Amino acid sequence: MDLAEVLGTQESAWLEFKRSPKREGRRGDAIANAVCAMANDLRGRGGGDILVGVDDQGMPVDDVDVSDQALLQLTEIRDSGLILDRPSLTVERSLYRGKPVIRIRVAASATPPVRYDGVVWVRPGPTTRKANREDERVLTERRRARDVPFDTRPLERARIEDLDLDVFRHSYLPSMVAPDVIEENGRPIGLQLSSLHLATPGGTPTTLGVLAVGLDPSSQVPGAYVQFVRYQGDDLDAPIADEQELRENLVSLASRLEPLLRSNLRTRLVEDGFRETPRPDYPLEALRELCMNALMHRNYETSHAPTRIVWFDDRIEITNPGGPFGQVRDDNFDRVTDYRNPSLAAALKGLGYVNRFGRGIGRVRRALEDNGNPPAEFQVDESSWVVVVRRAA
Repeated sequence: MDLAEVLGTQESAWLEFKRSPKREGRRGDAIANAVCAMANDLRGRGGGDILVGVDDQGMPVDDVDVSDQALLQLTEIRDSGLILDRPSLTVERSLYRGKPVIRIRVAASATPPVRYDGVVWVRPGPTTRKANREDERVLTERRRARDVPFDTRPLERARIEDLDLDVFRHSYLPSMVAPDVIEENGRPIGLQLSSLHLATPGGTPTTLGVLAVGLDPSSQVPGAYVQFVRYQGDDLDAPIADEQELRENLVSLASRLEPLLRSNLRTRLVEDGFRETPRPDYPLEALRELCMNALMHRNYETSHAPTRIVWFDDRIEITNPGGPFGQVRDDNFDRVTDYRNPSLAAALKGLGYVNRFGRGIGRVRRALEDNGNPPAEFQVDESSWVVVVRRAA
């Protein structure tokens, strides 16, 4: 696709044109300064693009060097040691208005302010300039905001319109705040969202806000969904009986997940003295606990993989992105508790999806034993958890 259709034809805070890959000029290294400015992302657009081979009027030039050597020299900007902290960038050939150019795509830094040769550069509009004191204050506060757990960091591309305010008012808020408190304080919706860590005081939704009451959580947090697969057999080669992706917010997800699990359970009669007692092949309590704990403890920050529930004829495998966190290790996870997403954990408890912190594995083990299932099998490594629950005999 032609970049003119994707990025536009005029310079902006997130798009800059350069005629040549030559970096040195009257104002020093203009391309490196622009890379620094895009990484600082003052306008909060997630970074920006520098198109090399385009003049100030947005027209591609004819004699631009797009050789491998030119691409390599531009790639070396990041690794020269003069840009700190080093931003993430890609350099590639592309087409702009039908002619070859070099595209430098710079991602917003997670640790601003970024400096080139000791100087902070920003791009508040279509011009790159040195940051003033107020610019540096904004960037420093943004870095501090990112030092908090990921679940309470603002998602800079999200807006209040991305939240389902009806779900917040009628389901989430009454679960988290006593009714008399809600009636007495009468605070506006923005302050209510902020007080519950669903948005910043400035009105930007946090990760927790999008996960808990977002209209489409996976559009902002790519891994925020559950993949359910039911096989007619004991391995991945068996026919698929059902496959679903649950991409709702946590409130809606819980209302869909429980009936989905329940509908796949099979119940048989077990003799208990003179009585026959119905017994499911898996205790619903254990499955619910494992699924909600997977959603609570998973890594939403760096993994785009979903939480997976794979149901075979003889077992269920629940896979969760994110290995042990904090004090938790693969040899103490059943005794020690720590929280990658502490605000999300509090929200799940407030909503009633988690009963008591630190008791989940014990509840699962007791429920399985009482139902006649073998003990759950935990497979833990640095990047994932897998829990295998086997069918009752």
